[in-house]
Amino acid sequence: MGKWDSLESAPPDAILGITTAFKADDDVNKLNLGVGAYRTAEGLPFVLPSVREAEERVVAEKLNKEYLPIEGHSAFCRLSAKLIIGDEDAHAKERIATVQALSGTGALKVAAEMLHLHSSNKDIYISRPTWGNHRHIFTSSGLTVKEYRYYDKANNNLDFEGFLEDIRGMREESTIVLHACAHNPTGMDPTHEQWSLILQAIKQQNVQVIFDCAYQGYASGDLDTDRYAIDLFLQHGLEVWVCQSFSKNMGLYGERVGALHMVAGSPSVAQALKSQAKVIIRGLYSNPPTHGARVAACVLGDPDLMSRWKSDVRAMAGRILGLRQVLKDALIEAKAPGSWDHITTQIGMFAYTGLNEQQSRLLTTKHHVYLTKDGRISMAGLNDKSAKRLACAIADVLTEIPTQ
Repeated sequence: MGKWDSLESAPPDAILGITTAFKADDDVNKLNLGVGAYRTAEGLPFVLPSVREAEERVVAEKLNKEYLPIEGHSAFCRLSAKLIIGDEDAHAKERIATVQALSGTGALKVAAEMLHLHSSNKDIYISRPTWGNHRHIFTSSGLTVKEYRYYDKANNNLDFEGFLEDIRGMREESTIVLHACAHNPTGMDPTHEQWSLILQAIKQQNVQVIFDCAYQGYASGDLDTDRYAIDLFLQHGLEVWVCQSFSKNMGLYGERVGALHMVAGSPSVAQALKSQAKVIIRGLYSNPPTHGARVAACVLGDPDLMSRWKSDVRAMAGRILGLRQVLKDALIEAKAPGSWDHITTQIGMFAYTGLNEQQSRLLTTKHHVYLTKDGRISMAGLNDKSAKRLACAIADVLTEIPTQ
């Protein structure tokens, strides 16, 4: 008997497996609304013109392929911190420890290992629901994953009272993961007033904050607007950590470009944090990839490209916002049961339709619409025509399986 003969196959990834099933479907009208990647109105992958120009400039320089330092590309680290950390005092006093990471996932993993090795409290709270990979990232690092209430699915709204109540029940020095903007999967973000109350509750409990920021600029179309919550917490003296991804807002999905920013109370603490993060990175992947960081740094460091990139991001966000209205109007026209106001109240790449698992399954088997089992759809996978077809399909499903 071989050493691995008794090993069982792992189940397919809940989200990436949707694409596999979609590709195996030969229906001409099939829709893939499962994976979070921007698509054009024709359903094609999109390379941002500003990013394409930056890449051409990088390639033209004919740079070498030497290893980067453990902490990553220096210009990228500096410029990415400037983009997401609005606290000028933190920059001036060198209180930010930044390391390049393998996109947002890699940043979260480095943060998880930091907490596992150096935090006295191993409890980490994620929203219910949250991005499907959060739990795996943290449990595989030895942390105790707990949940806080976030979404009231019965009313398709934020469960704000439950959210606050759960924060007030957290032990001191626990960690909470907050979505900086465009909450995944619900698309439902707190208002400015609610963010202030969340901040107060977190300060009272002395809870460490990690912001997961995968959609800066992509949510509202404005980079500064989408970092509002991070700015608010920094203005009130919280030493937050930010896990930053450039997959969505620069379309650098396969380049794995991201960073972990740790704001500290002093330069010496920032240096200690960075040194310990480097030890973790050395054991995980030694150092990050070069090409994507060079491209991102080129965009962020050139005023003309930066301006063009902001326009590209506004265009992507604007198309998604427009599609939300198209889908909502189509659902009403199709007489789909219930209220659909949440479609336009939500923000970002995803819409949390309110469909349950049984309804979502029927939407796939009967209408060839591929989505996650909790009813989340990627708005980027739609256009005006397919949004109307989706609305009719949802109306049909809700007629066959009414929501209880």
